[in-house]
Amino acid sequence: MLIGEVARRSGVSARMLRHYDTLGLVRPTGRTMGGYREYSPEDIRRIFHIEGLRSLGLSLSQIGRALDDPGFTPSALVGDLIRKTEERLHREQELLEHLRAVDAAEPSGWQDVARIVELLHGLASQSAARRQQAALAPTEDLSMPAELLAEAVLTESDPNVAGALRWALARAGGDGVASVASGMASEDVDVRRRAVLALAELSGDEATAVLTDALEDADTTIRRHAALALGARGVTMAVPALVGTVVAGPNDVEAAELLGNLAQDAKWADWILSALVDELTTHAANSAVRMRLTQALAEMPGTIALDTLRQLAGDDDRAVALIASALAETLEERPDEEIRDTADSEEPRIGLSNVLHGDQPVDADPA
Repeated sequence: MLIGEVARRSGVSARMLRHYDTLGLVRPTGRTMGGYREYSPEDIRRIFHIEGLRSLGLSLSQIGRALDDPGFTPSALVGDLIRKTEERLHREQELLEHLRAVDAAEPSGWQDVARIVELLHGLASQSAARRQQAALAPTEDLSMPAELLAEAVLTESDPNVAGALRWALARAGGDGVASVASGMASEDVDVRRRAVLALAELSGDEATAVLTDALEDADTTIRRHAALALGARGVTMAVPALVGTVVAGPNDVEAAELLGNLAQDAKWADWILSALVDELTTHAANSAVRMRLTQALAEMPGTIALDTLRQLAGDDDRAVALIASALAETLEERPDEEIRDTADSEEPRIGLSNVLHGDQPVDADPA
């Protein structure tokens, strides 16, 4: 079969077939009287073998060795091809994500595109200082892509860079909640912790809803951060977790202050006070816990915790008694603050045990 017919049937151009001949990959076994290349059926089968191996990404030199070296084993070469293909796909996926980030920022000109690309390179830097600089860099009138920042937040392990990214994400003004919230579904606890810290700095009902779900997370750190964020937003569903934070620490001082703020509403004051008192009984043998709880009682509004502190002033634990006595004296000097009386309210008082055992629902919004 002449070269033109071989090219037509194989799909390999005549020029490439001549190149194969030059390299010694496929040399026609015959020549016509006029000197034209003439390919045998075996030559054509070899051409198809070559094209098949080319489709796997082998170079022509590798193909020649594979076809002509009897001792050649494909395992090492195929493994190398797999690795290189994975690397190429990773680079292409990164490129696709970069293009999407540029598109999401809606650049008005190529200068905006250049700034976004610079941001992408900065966030991908091996240097933590460079990543932090990229997150904090002013963007003038160009909005930072919220999805890009959210992705960076979920993967950033350096605490300083992570803080800068959370600040940039909150400042971006875009809808980054959904992107960050996806991290709460991760099996990696570190990713979920980064997500809850970022959500704590994002406003809106959607962020509050995700933080409320995080109160059920298996990780105590995640529950604690979610409770602190929700307490600052006035969400009373966080009260049990805030009380737990006072008991276990850290952030017990912050949790106590938030409980005091929530107790400003008389609807919840007795419940919160009772929750703290119950924990004093539960942890009767733990001096450090009882001291934290005693200090938390002083954060309650007005003088509603005064009687309890006076009782604790006579506690068998001298450390607890001393701090309770000092706090009681401070409260005695505090002017009484008017606390709404809810004794005649149609709504029942809710105790901590009711909440934990599901006997009574706690509304996220008491109003």
